Amino acid sequence: MTQTTTQAAGSAATGRGSGQPAAPAVEVRDLHVHYGDFEAVRGIDLEVRRGEIFALLGTNGAGKTTTLEVLEGFGQRSGGYVRVLGLDPATQRSALRERMGVQLQEGGFVDELTVVETLRLWQRMVDRTDRPERLLERFELTARRDVAVGKLSGGEKRRLDLAMAVWGSPELVILDEPTTGLDPESRRRTWDAIQELQEAGRTVVLTTHYLEEAEALADRVALMHAGRVAVQGTLGEILASRPAGFSATVPDGLGELPAVSGTVEREPIAGTDGGTRIRVRTTQLQRDLTGFLVWAADRGVQLTDLRAAPASLAEIYHGVRAGETEVE
Repeated sequence: MTQTTTQAAGSAATGRGSGQPAAPAVEVRDLHVHYGDFEAVRGIDLEVRRGEIFALLGTNGAGKTTTLEVLEGFGQRSGGYVRVLGLDPATQRSALRERMGVQLQEGGFVDELTVVETLRLWQRMVDRTDRPERLLERFELTARRDVAVGKLSGGEKRRLDLAMAVWGSPELVILDEPTTGLDPESRRRTWDAIQELQEAGRTVVLTTHYLEEAEALADRVALMHAGRVAVQGTLGEILASRPAGFSATVPDGLGELPAVSGTVEREPIAGTDGGTRIRVRTTQLQRDLTGFLVWAADRGVQLTDLRAAPASLAEIYHGVRAGETEVE
């Protein structure tokens, strides 16, 4: 985060003048949501700190949107404790609505209204103060202001939906897949808008299918699968808890490989040159890679296709999908 962002987030995270940490923007304990016999959310815990960007990731049907609907007050929980800005969204939705902006996966627009008419209608419905012209410019909709919403492209509708969600810079903004359908440039501009909210001390909760989006924006993430939280924390915490890896191709006939603390996979390579592809997964990347390189140097071995990298969010995500990562 930038220095400005860090200062804003730090100010939001403590009570004014008290020096004590502020209550979380979102607090969820043992949340359950049933639809008949189907349990969509199966006892999850979440905490979103004030002033941070929190990303909720997951496979299709993981329970992300259901969780957001409970936070927004649109969905009913079957059990558990939920507080959003200190309020219970199930019973205090009217008070919460004044302080929270929401972007759903699909906006409920009136197709016959123009873009500017839609924003002016929204202006009369929302207590927070803002100007349609500012948001038209901020989300690159000025040239489309007099176009009926029903004639907008999917990406333009998403930008209009986001403009309505951030109207008046609410304390908390919840965004359900905010960049779906956007081209790369529009996606980048949306990221800028989200970061501007944080720089103003606001809190953002978003869901996304784009891992690079979570990596670019989020202070902390939670990865859901089958109604439960598989992992959550800062990206640094999550990645540090998972094995890193390195790989290389070695010639045949070298005897035993050096001992490593992690696991080793060997894949013989067909062809005239032969050789074996070695893949090592380890929590001691520097030590094991150093030992492997010393072993190769002592034998005059040329390692081809040598690659080393820490764990990635993509690997963890795919591990959850494949059932390789234990779900809490």
